[in-house]
Amino acid sequence: MVSRSSSRMFQLLQGHNQPAGQRNHRTRLVTKDGHCNIEFGNIEYSNQFAYLVDFWTTFVEIRWRFVLLLFVAVFTGSWFIFSLLWYWIAKSNGDLAGQNHTEGHIQCIDNVNGLTTAFLYSLETQTTIGYGGRALTGHCAGTVALIVIQSLVGVFINCFMCGIILAKISLPKKRAKTVTFSHTAVICLKKGSLCLLIRVANLRKTLLIGSQIYGKLLRTTTTPDGETIILDQVDIDFMVDAGKDNLFFVCPLTLYHVINRSSPFFDLSADTLPQQDFELVVFLDGTAESTSSSCQVRTSYIPQEIQWGYSFLPIISRTKTGKYHVDFSNFSKSVRVTTPHCVHCFEADVDQRNHNNHSQENHNNQLKRGIDNPGFQVIDIHDSVDVTTM
Repeated sequence: MVSRSSSRMFQLLQGHNQPAGQRNHRTRLVTKDGHCNIEFGNIEYSNQFAYLVDFWTTFVEIRWRFVLLLFVAVFTGSWFIFSLLWYWIAKSNGDLAGQNHTEGHIQCIDNVNGLTTAFLYSLETQTTIGYGGRALTGHCAGTVALIVIQSLVGVFINCFMCGIILAKISLPKKRAKTVTFSHTAVICLKKGSLCLLIRVANLRKTLLIGSQIYGKLLRTTTTPDGETIILDQVDIDFMVDAGKDNLFFVCPLTLYHVINRSSPFFDLSADTLPQQDFELVVFLDGTAESTSSSCQVRTSYIPQEIQWGYSFLPIISRTKTGKYHVDFSNFSKSVRVTTPHCVHCFEADVDQRNHNNHSQENHNNQLKRGIDNPGFQVIDIHDSVDVTTM
C-alpha cells in the first residue's frame, strides 16, 4: 500500500517544480514579508476623525517621506508665523525702513527693518543661533512676551519631531526584518507521524526572549445554515521537539504541526492539496533582548507553497574549531522523501501494522504457554507406603 501511494505521490509532485511566478498567483491576505493585503472602504467621517485624535500613532505609522515633509513644514511654518508677529511689532513701533522716525526714536528690535530681517530674527531666536546682529532692546514689553512664547513653542516642536523620528527608528517591525521564514512548507513523516514542517531563523545573534509561534488557517466555509464565512480562522498548533513555548531561538528551528484527526489538514492528500483554497498564516511573537520591545513576525503559505513528500535539507554543522555553522544556502531547500499519499492511507497502514504486531504477539504468547491437551487427566496421588526396611 505504501509503495503504490508513494508512486502516485511522486507523479503528482512533479508540479511543484513550476516557477514561483506561475504558482503564487492567488490573492493572499498576508504577504510573504508580513504585510496585510486589506483595505477599508465607506468609513464614516467620524471614524476618520479618530485618526486625528490618535495623532501620535498616526504620525509614527506614516511613511518616511511624509515625516520628512512634516519636519520641514512644521519648522519653516513656525519660523514664518513668528516672523509675521515680529514684523507687526516692528511696524507698529515704526521701526521699518521708510517709516518716519522721530528724534530719539528707540526700536523694539535692533536691525529688524523688513520682513526678511524679521524672518531671520525669528529663525535665530527659535534655533538659539544668536548671531548678535539682531536683538531686543527691552523698550517694548510685547517683544519679551513673544520671545518667551516662541522659545517654548520651539522646544515643544523639537521634542515632538525628535520623538517621532526616534519612535519610527525603534519600531519593533524593524527587528522583525531580521527574522525569516522558509519560502515553502513541506509535509513528510516525522517521529512516526505525518507532519507539516516550516523553518524559521533569527539572523541576529541577540535572542528573542519568550518566543511563541502559532498559526491561523484562513479559508471560506459554509455553515449548516447556509451562511458563507469569508476568512474563517482555525487555530494551527506548531511545536518543536522541546515544546511550543519559550523557544531557544539561537539557531534556525524546524517547526512542525502534527496532522491527525483533530487537524484541519486531516482530509488532504497529495492529489487534492494543489486544488485547495486556503491560506496558512504563521506568527512568531517575541521580545527583543537588546531593546526589550515586543515584535511579531508574520508570513503565509498557500497550497501551491506546501510541498507534499519533501523534507528540508540539514543546515547546521560543526566546524573543526568547535563552532556551529549554519548554511543558509539550504535554508529553504528540500529533498524528496518517501511519504504516504494521504493521512487516511498512513493511518490505515499504521492500524494494519499494529494489528499484525498484536496478532504476532498473541501467537508468541501462546507458544510460551504451550497447547492444552484435552486427553490429559488429572489424578490424585496419595501418600506412598514406605517399603524401606531397616
